[in-house]
This record gives sequence, C-alpha cells and structure tokens, in this order.
Amino acid sequence: MIADVTLLRMSGASLILFAPNPLGSRVACWGTIMSEAHEHAEHIEHISHTNKKIALMIAVLALFLALSETLGKSAQTGAISDNVEASNLWAFYQAKTIRMTQIRTAVEAMTIDVAAATDADVKSAMAKQIDTWQKTAARYDSEPETGEGRKELSERAKESEEHRDVAMARYHHYEIGSAAFQIGIVLASGAVITGMMALTWLAGCLGLAGLALTAIGLFAPHAVHLF
Repeated sequence: MIADVTLLRMSGASLILFAPNPLGSRVACWGTIMSEAHEHAEHIEHISHTNKKIALMIAVLALFLALSETLGKSAQTGAISDNVEASNLWAFYQAKTIRMTQIRTAVEAMTIDVAAATDADVKSAMAKQIDTWQKTAARYDSEPETGEGRKELSERAKESEEHRDVAMARYHHYEIGSAAFQIGIVLASGAVITGMMALTWLAGCLGLAGLALTAIGLFAPHAVHLF
C-alpha cells in the first residue's frame, strides 16, 4: 500500500506519521465496479442472445400462421363452392324427378285411354305418344351423354358433397392450427418481456401442435375427427 508521509515538528523534534493513501481505496473500489459491470454486461449479452432466438421462433411461428391461414381460407372457399354446387345439382335432380313423374303419370293415364279407344288411328297416335313419353322419362332418369339424368345428377351431387366434407375437415384443422400458432406467438412475446423460459417452451410445443394439425389437414383431413 502506498503511504503519504506527513512531517510534523513538535518541540524541536520531527515526527513522521504514515497515513493510508485514499487513491488506493479508490482503485480497489473501481476494480469492484468494473467487475460487476463486466458481469452485468455478460448477463445482458446472454439475455440479448436468448431474445434473438425467441424472436426467430416468433418469426417462424408467424410464417406457419400465414400458411395455415391461407390454406384455411382456401379450404373454406372450396367448401362453400362445393356446397352451392351440390345444392344446385340436387335442385336439378328434384326438377327432373318431378318432370319424370308427371310424364309417367300421363303415360299411365293414356295407357288406360288406349285400352278404351275403338278407333285404330287414335290408338296408333296414342301409342306413339306413349312411346315418346316413355323415352323422355327414361332420358330424364338417366342420360350419360350429357350427365344431366337423375342418376348422373345424384352421383355428381354426392361427389360435390364429399369434396365439401373434405374441405370442411381441412378447414377445421387449419383453424385450430392457426389458433395454436397465434397463442404460441403471444406466449413467446411474453417470454421476451418476462424472461420466463417456460413460456418459450410452451410456445414451441404449441407451434409443433399447430404444424401437426396443419399437416393432418393438408394430407389426411379425416385422420383426426375434430367436429
């Protein structure tokens, strides 16, 4: 330790006193402050590094959220379109059924009239009309060339309903997956503010769950029945 030398004269004698140097205490104190500042800087750097990782995770979750939302919107639009198409086809089917029933009723009535008719020309004309109506009724029942017979319309309507059901199943998976991504983003943001790493792990788990639901909706929408 460096000491100050103080010279005092008392009764013709010299008295030398040694006192501690304040500079030495200041140096020691400054060293402690620097050490604490260094530790604090390391802590801040660690937190900054951790926050960067969390920010990257938030960005990834936001990316998957955008993808899931886009797929969900597309599936919803497809389901609505298929439902409208199925409704139109069933309406067309009902119109064909009503028309076919009317024609068959007319055929049955005219068949009775033919049996009661005595004029050969009248019978021939009525028989010809019955044959025409029967062909028309058969065409209403099935018309593979145009796909507008009752049987073809029924098959097309059922196919549209199947497409609608698949699209709705996908939509439900995408919606729940999007919810998982959104909650994960919120929890990860909370982890940045509070420094609670448990929130980060929970956000990561929700992100994986959302990704799994999105993948199921895309590749196997009926594998898991949600609703």
